[in-house]
Amino acid sequence: MPRLLLAAGGTGGHMFPAQALAECLKAEGWEIAMLTDARGQKHAGRIPADPIIEVDAASISPRKPIQAIGGAIRLTRGVKTAKKFIRSWKPDIVVGFGGYPAFPAMRAAQSLGIPTVIHEQNAVLGRVNRVFATKADIVASGFEALSRLPSGANHVCTGNPLRAQIIEAIPETYKAPDGIIHILIVGGSLGARLISEVVPQAIAGLPKTLRERLHVVQQTRAENLDIARLTYEEAGVAHICEPFFSDIEKHLAATHYVIGRAGASSVSEIAAMGKPSLLVPLAIAMDDHQTANALALKSLGAADILPESEFTPERVKSSLEARLNDSIWLETAANAARSAARTNATTELAKLVGSFAKPA
Repeated sequence: MPRLLLAAGGTGGHMFPAQALAECLKAEGWEIAMLTDARGQKHAGRIPADPIIEVDAASISPRKPIQAIGGAIRLTRGVKTAKKFIRSWKPDIVVGFGGYPAFPAMRAAQSLGIPTVIHEQNAVLGRVNRVFATKADIVASGFEALSRLPSGANHVCTGNPLRAQIIEAIPETYKAPDGIIHILIVGGSLGARLISEVVPQAIAGLPKTLRERLHVVQQTRAENLDIARLTYEEAGVAHICEPFFSDIEKHLAATHYVIGRAGASSVSEIAAMGKPSLLVPLAIAMDDHQTANALALKSLGAADILPESEFTPERVKSSLEARLNDSIWLETAANAARSAARTNATTELAKLVGSFAKPA
């Protein structure tokens, strides 16, 4: 029975693809273990891995030398723990999903001659993944274009594994609205303050004839909830505003237009659903990777990009008024988005990993 060791942690952006791969290979009879850090443990409950080992990990920033020294010590301890586990458990392959929690397992695996595969969710190769890319057997990516890839690395695009709920909810076709216009506004797992504040003001400024056709579903930060609801109420806009939607896939499937951040999972889900969008890259994202993610859709004519510095009520209002009144653009953009979708990403990644399994 082949054995897979997952190396991931930190944020859901790293953990969700790991979960998808684990579920796929577990169903094929693989034994799966995981190395992660304390933050990753919070997301690990749904991952079918046993055991799940916690290792020391920390980011290292040259701008903060004192913290960097402490981080290096923790990573060294993490690598030692990872080597001990790998020697005893003997995985056939180690798959890393980026972030510093993946560092100890990847360093240990490559030093012990264990095959390694990297999966990079974003359109810019992350800093930890860059460290191991050249020696990795394969660097799989969520987007066709992958910047910061070291020369000599073996790169293939598989797409980003998507949650089963998303795949199951994908609509067959996109139909431009001829009556009610559904708009979905999201901002990451906790919502985005900028989006929560700006979008209600922008929509309230639209012409009355357009406002009356809108049905808005908005993920709104808790502290912005009351003012967002009041703004929509006074503008006569039908709305549902909540801090979190457990059934976000249903709203994404039903919407005509999406406003949101440009995280790797978000962009991949928008493409899979075939939806036109207005994307607002997170300005502080490492290496500006959200802008690179968003360009994957903008370059196809599937999305508009507004950087945070330009994301004002007036600019958003103008963009919405132009796009929502243009049925031809909406349908064209929707089809362009769908052309970028890789709904078989999980099985493609599983096939790559499976090629390293030992013969029965």
